[in-house]
Amino acid sequence: MIPSDPPRINPLSSHLTAMARNNAWSNLRLYRACLTLTDEAFAARRVSFFPSLQLTLNHILLVDRYYFDALIGGGAGLTIFDNELPYPRAADLWDAQARSDQQLLAFCESLTDDDLLREVQIDRGPSVGIQREQIGSVLPHVFVHQIHHRGQAHAMMTGTEAAPPQLDEFFLAADAPLRVSELSDLDTMRESQTMPRRAEFP
Repeated sequence: MIPSDPPRINPLSSHLTAMARNNAWSNLRLYRACLTLTDEAFAARRVSFFPSLQLTLNHILLVDRYYFDALIGGGAGLTIFDNELPYPRAADLWDAQARSDQQLLAFCESLTDDDLLREVQIDRGPSVGIQREQIGSVLPHVFVHQIHHRGQAHAMMTGTEAAPPQLDEFFLAADAPLRVSELSDLDTMRESQTMPRRAEFP
């Protein structure tokens, strides 16, 4: 009997790259819906943890920046939250979020599985101090945070004139035709932002 080949398992670093790509794709879909709203509807008070689309999506961006800063040893720490509403308008916020998503994707593409064991320092403020975490733990935490609050934004959109977009048509092979156009759009955006396919990070 000829032994069968062992099942091929993609490295964890490849999965995290896929998650970063999913994050960029999900944000593209969500923001395309948000950009059809008026400024008033985007900022309107609604029922959620952060009580507006404006506040929720700004929070996602700030937390993305906070952890990305830690991942690359940027040193900004909690000062990233000094302004909790840096982008009141959806169009400006989308420009900033798209740039952040591409930076995170480039970072994930640069990683090997060995890199995931490397520790980074996270500024938790004077009461906690500096927290040390492995990159392989920080990245899933970031992705879960994004999904958590995007879900809140998605729910709030049911109270607007914009239809909430489908956000789960990504990983299965059967979903490929449903996402191909938007992934192409993301690649085009990436080239226009001159973001490298693989970036060198500390």
